[in-house]
Amino acid sequence: MIWAIVAVCVLLLFGSLLAMAEASMTRTSRVRAMALREEGKRNAGVLERIQEDPARYLNSVYLTVMFAQNGSAVLVGVLADRMFGELGITLLSIGFTLVYFVIVEAMSKTYGVLHSDRVALALAPLVAGLARLFALPVRALIGVANVLLPGKGLKTGPFVSEEEIRQMAEVGHESGAIEEEEKDLIHSIFEFGDTLVREVMTPRPDMVVVEANYTLHAATELAVKNGFSRIPVYDNEPDNIVGVLYTKDLFRPLRGKDERVHTLRDVIREAYFVPETMKVSDLLREMQRRHVHMAIVVDEYGDVAGLVTLEDVLEEIVGEITDEYDVIESHIQPVGTDAWRVQAKTPIWEFNESVKSNLHEDEAWDTIGGLVASALAKVPEPGDVVRSDGFEFRVERVNRRRIGTVLVRRSHLDEQA
Repeated sequence: MIWAIVAVCVLLLFGSLLAMAEASMTRTSRVRAMALREEGKRNAGVLERIQEDPARYLNSVYLTVMFAQNGSAVLVGVLADRMFGELGITLLSIGFTLVYFVIVEAMSKTYGVLHSDRVALALAPLVAGLARLFALPVRALIGVANVLLPGKGLKTGPFVSEEEIRQMAEVGHESGAIEEEEKDLIHSIFEFGDTLVREVMTPRPDMVVVEANYTLHAATELAVKNGFSRIPVYDNEPDNIVGVLYTKDLFRPLRGKDERVHTLRDVIREAYFVPETMKVSDLLREMQRRHVHMAIVVDEYGDVAGLVTLEDVLEEIVGEITDEYDVIESHIQPVGTDAWRVQAKTPIWEFNESVKSNLHEDEAWDTIGGLVASALAKVPEPGDVVRSDGFEFRVERVNRRRIGTVLVRRSHLDEQA
């Protein structure tokens, strides 16, 4: 009986250490582990290896916790039976459960959270040792769980989903732990990974391009007029982009410092082409690798669909970026009660946020103009009307078969219906 009591105390202590290890490891990120290693902290290298694949190590901790918890409970039941009989089993089991909760679940985990760096460094060797000891049993049990669990199974062990992180951001904002801008930034980062280039590009009709036969002075005037530092250059027809003009490349030849430059063709740089279905996260990495700030977007047929700049990509994360030369243009202008004049290129999500609506998007279009054109199923003309999702959309202006502005009114009849 004495040895059984000692074993219960040892298992209780061991369970407390495991609880602290679990709490501290889940609170410590890989970046933090790398910082601790650079500071020369003891066991920081082991902690960094754990954070490279935390699921494999934490699964071993969870398995050991189950052994410690169930083993101590069985021993307590045996002691209670010998000392107090059947009634004692019930009372002592309830008491031990409460003690286990206070010491292991509450006190130990709280201490691990409050002192995550210190505890994680101290217990990193223990966690690494458990992972080596229980590597085969854990792998086998995860394999069994994958067979029994419908769906994708436990491929990587415990993880935090995107939706959970989004909810944590909302809760953190409501509790005052993070600012609204920080919360919006977290949401933007997740949306950034799913955004396609065609959703952020400047469409072909809105592009400012310059012909390769332009003189240096004419190209300079065009750049100054539009306020662009980079302009696509075409040959013969606007869809035949042959390069990109950097306005800074015009300074030396215009001042007579470079006699080798005679035409615009002598100063243009190679254009970088990307498909419209490319994800902006991949585009950002490619722009960083290639050291370019502009890409020409092409559609599935190889025709020019638009252009995208590094600023367009970054705005998907941090929001609108403007400088002292930008003219702030409102895409949505109120024109009375429940009525707005909307630029056709306005994204559906922007309209929804502005007027508190719930217009749906489609794979074929993601702008107000795209919604109207898709519903019309013909070449749009001024005065054409479309009704959808409780709104009336009247085509107001058309530029060369392309919708320019749309007058949108909320349809109260549709709402009542």
